[in-house]
Amino acid sequence: MSGTGRLTSSLNPRTRRIVYGETDIAGLVRELDETTTVDLAHVVMLVRQGLLPPEGGSALLRYIVRLREQRYAPLHALPAPRGVYLMYETHLIDVLGAELGGKLHTGRSRNDLKATATAMRLRETALELGSQLLRLQAVLLSRARAAADEAMPVYTHFQAAMPVTYGHYLLGVASALDRDIAAFRHATGALRRCPLGAVAVAGTDLPIDTSLTAGLLGFDTPVAHALDAVASRDGALRVTAAAAGAAVTLSRLATDLQLWSTAEFGMIRFADRLVGGSSAMPQKRNAFLLEHIRAKAGTVVGAWTGGMGMAKSTPFTNSIEVGTEAMGAVWPGLRAALDSVLLSQAVVSGARLERERSAQRAEEGFVTATALANRLVRAGVPFRTAHHLVGDAVRRAVARGDTELTGLDLPDGIDAPGPDELRVPAVVSDHRSGGGPGAFDETFGLIRRELREHGAWLRDWNDQLDAACRSLAIATDKVITYGGDR
Repeated sequence: MSGTGRLTSSLNPRTRRIVYGETDIAGLVRELDETTTVDLAHVVMLVRQGLLPPEGGSALLRYIVRLREQRYAPLHALPAPRGVYLMYETHLIDVLGAELGGKLHTGRSRNDLKATATAMRLRETALELGSQLLRLQAVLLSRARAAADEAMPVYTHFQAAMPVTYGHYLLGVASALDRDIAAFRHATGALRRCPLGAVAVAGTDLPIDTSLTAGLLGFDTPVAHALDAVASRDGALRVTAAAAGAAVTLSRLATDLQLWSTAEFGMIRFADRLVGGSSAMPQKRNAFLLEHIRAKAGTVVGAWTGGMGMAKSTPFTNSIEVGTEAMGAVWPGLRAALDSVLLSQAVVSGARLERERSAQRAEEGFVTATALANRLVRAGVPFRTAHHLVGDAVRRAVARGDTELTGLDLPDGIDAPGPDELRVPAVVSDHRSGGGPGAFDETFGLIRRELREHGAWLRDWNDQLDAACRSLAIATDKVITYGGDR
């Protein structure tokens, strides 16, 4: 019974492959796990609402549970001319009869079923990605704390600019990633509303209980509008956009670490396990993982761009472009984002600052020049004048081939700062205003508090899903055993 009553033939094999894909066993199991989880909640609801006889609900659930335990082995070799779901439903009808198998789809459509299964898969993906983002944030904070006094120059336009610490740099990345995590959290809000009950596009006149199914499936609430429920996949696109933001942040981290690990800079060294050699050049230590991180950001950005491009200008209703094609672009993007986070955990935990070389780079880069100008400002010299005097001193030091900023032509009554005042650690410590490295402890505490709050959000969501899973198992067993409690 794979027909619809009106249609009498199906697509040829080549066209079917393009439209429905070639589902392997793993893909079939994953799709049917999502579908049958929805089925369990849906049948429980149908029995409680009197839309399915208790004995029929019991028989349906017993067989669905058996299929799940068998990992759907009876379906592995069946043809799926109109997709996996209709193949599965046809199998239920063949085994249980039309009077029973044909009642499973009461009060729903493939449209709301697919939207719900997609939200559930996205939720699982988002929880995994969110968990690893928090783990990366913890790694960044741990390494930042360990390197809080490891001085280095920070660069602007690839030129040594100011003295900071490696811990301050990593804390800056953690600060940016905190906003990426906050954006990710906000985006996942759309995944907490259950589309089941929207049916094809306009709800139903059957007395279904959408709050019951939403709760059993771990959602906060049912959706408020049926058309929006089946037309929209903005939750997926927003999650992908947030993942792209995090991936871009990590790509910038990777760019810095790769540059600083070159022989020309020599400021960062990676453990041997994190670098690769060359097939022809025995001296090489290639930090190739960083290139993967940088490239994967492009995959995530491309996934979001592709998905948005497919959704653009589609009718606001159930749409193949949105529900199938755009989602097909999203999954590889989210996978790439997760891989980027996992790789970043490894490289951040395994990177170490070469302290002597970093101190040398700071000295050679005259990174305390601005601090010297500011000391003159405190003594009453206008900043622009101080800026010019120090710039001239740098020019003359370069010409001499040394790094000592001496011989400043200061106004009468103005003394040059002592050498101890301009040592890199002292300058770093003095930069407390505006979020400078001297304010490390305050910034660190703020971001650590945010991380704890993010962690509480993730734990609460996981706890909610665990509770829903237990409730669904109890409700399913009750219908199987007693026919429910209508």
